[in-house]
Amino acid sequence: MSSMLLFPGQGAQAVGMGRELAEGLDECRAIFARASDVLGFDLLKLCGAGPIEELTKSHNAQPAIFAVSVAARTALAHFAGGKLAVAGTAGHSLGEWAALHEAGFVSFADALRVLRARGQFMQEACEATPGGMLTIIGLPLEKVREIAAASGLEVANLNSPVQTVLSGHADRIAAGEAAAKAAGAKRALRLTVAGAFHSSLMKPAADKLADFLQGIEFRAPQCPVWSNVTGQPHATPDDVRRRMVEQVVSSVRWTDCYAGMVAAGLTVGFECGPGTVLAGLGKRIAPEAAVASIFDLAGAQEAAKLSV
Repeated sequence: MSSMLLFPGQGAQAVGMGRELAEGLDECRAIFARASDVLGFDLLKLCGAGPIEELTKSHNAQPAIFAVSVAARTALAHFAGGKLAVAGTAGHSLGEWAALHEAGFVSFADALRVLRARGQFMQEACEATPGGMLTIIGLPLEKVREIAAASGLEVANLNSPVQTVLSGHADRIAAGEAAAKAAGAKRALRLTVAGAFHSSLMKPAADKLADFLQGIEFRAPQCPVWSNVTGQPHATPDDVRRRMVEQVVSSVRWTDCYAGMVAAGLTVGFECGPGTVLAGLGKRIAPEAAVASIFDLAGAQEAAKLSV
């Protein structure tokens, strides 16, 4: 059975994530040991014990979520044995780096180095220009685009047919929130984030990332990876290098990514990493597909049954 691997983005972090995986399986513990060697600090301690204020910082959260995602994928492989056939991967925002790694585009160590730097670059951009993000639920995309244009905001995440996230200057979020509520949105919720991710305010971070990626090797993949920027599979290693810079300032086209994977015949999915957000979005986009969330040993064991 062909399946898809899905990887969550920033915001999924929580104190305690990955600890049970590392304590229960030697293969998972080895993932954190390798990550700690690359990063130069005890990543498992940060994930397992926090504090949350440190874990939430972008330069920590991004490599931490990546490592937990790889550990969850490792646990799934352990319980599935040789029965897991992966035909495609995708990740939401920083999760796309886990998708690229699992497909063979980039090494484990290089992905960690990139995410440590990417997180730092994004944090610096947030501090330079205060920004925010707003989730709008229950309005069609065209209406949300009108609200964004009128409020001076940008579309950051196309999460599902009924959920869109806007991003922009901090002093414009209130206008977007008021306009969404006036238009009849079921919810208009300000996100607790450091800044305006996936908007033009992140251009300084994208420019720095472009320079950093010149020192990273990208290889031919073992399976397709759906791009956040285009909603289609990446074409070549050079395409990945370019798109992953664009991704920092572009909309995450998650609806297109997920729908495209299901249309390609990938109707069984595994969300590897903290949280269950992607499984929930999947039900809104293509309810005919089944997605299991894996963030602990019990989840990995249960999900492995879908690979049979």
